[in-house]
Amino acid sequence: MKIGYFLSSEENSPRDLVQQAKQAQEAGFHALWISDHYHPWNDEQGHSGFVWSMIGAISQVCDLKVTTGVTCPTVRVHPAVVAQAAATSSVLLPGGFNLGVGSGEALNEHILGDKWPEADVRLEMLEEAVEVMRTLWQGGQQSHRGRHYTVENARVYDLPDAPPPVLVSAFGPKALEVAARIGDGFVTVSPDKDSIQSYKDQGGRGPVHAGTKVCYGPSEEEALKTVLRLWPNEGLPGELAQILPTPKHFEQACELVTAEHIKTPVGPDIDTHLESLRQYEQAGVDELYVQQVGPDKDAFFRDWAPEVLSRFA
Repeated sequence: MKIGYFLSSEENSPRDLVQQAKQAQEAGFHALWISDHYHPWNDEQGHSGFVWSMIGAISQVCDLKVTTGVTCPTVRVHPAVVAQAAATSSVLLPGGFNLGVGSGEALNEHILGDKWPEADVRLEMLEEAVEVMRTLWQGGQQSHRGRHYTVENARVYDLPDAPPPVLVSAFGPKALEVAARIGDGFVTVSPDKDSIQSYKDQGGRGPVHAGTKVCYGPSEEEALKTVLRLWPNEGLPGELAQILPTPKHFEQACELVTAEHIKTPVGPDIDTHLESLRQYEQAGVDELYVQQVGPDKDAFFRDWAPEVLSRFA
């Protein structure tokens, strides 16, 4: 299993993310993930820069491959626009680009006043959106008239040598079936062996990516407090992450989250962190992207990275 670094657009400013991309390359990480949100999950996180601007900036300081983890190309941004953004990112990035996509969350997609569709409709929209993007990546003038999207006489002029791979995030049987049918890879955020196997059993191809979090620091107690302050939403169950519309709603729901709900490895014990990461390897993940929670990024890159990356080399 290869280890990459997860750039959190919610917890870090755009300038800090560019710096972290440089640090990740210098530390020996395999590649980068970057989240694509309009809002953070809560106000304590405090950031949410425009991902396509950040990818452009990262391309000028870093040679690693970048994957969006993940973009929703259905409601807030039309898939024809995402197709252009992804093509440009592919041209700019020396290491290459993967477009990770998913059906999204109301938190980010409700902002224009559109109705938030039910899950089955969101999957239908995602499938058509991927069709639109792949059509535009063929080059030349293209049109599309589908159930959810219309494209008229559109052409993406700056195209990479090959279309960017589309990796699909999926939770639940219906989403897994769609991902296996249309994806060039699979994206998850948990070491769910059954879902990964289901994706492959249904003909899913390409790499399996996963994202996770750690909070490395000198004190287990303080690191746990940091996770509870910044990422209590990690402890929310079910479909809440898909349907709650604002950071304030997440903050209200997270009042019920306690230390017992947090599975993020915390503190200075590298073996504890490794045990958590190994679960993803055992589940069949090919590339795991790790986010360091909290402000102490320098110690993470200086101390955590060489110790952990050497174990997976």
